Amino acid sequence: MYYRTQNENGSYNTRCLDCLLTIAFSVESEKELDHLEARHLCPEKALAQLLAQHRAAEAHAARN
Repeated sequence: MYYRTQNENGSYNTRCLDCLLTIAFSVESEKELDHLEARHLCPEKALAQLLAQHRAAEAHAARN
């Protein structure tokens, strides 16, 4: 999830709401923002996914 703002000159900024990293600033088009956001590899989301996989594996091992 991202938070976009528009600057007075019409350009855009975007920030990841999970890791609070500024993904882009002073970007001219929303299409370019879409592209930059799609390329963002959020460390917070990646860590959450790894922890979920680890917990699932532990739960599976405990049942067997």
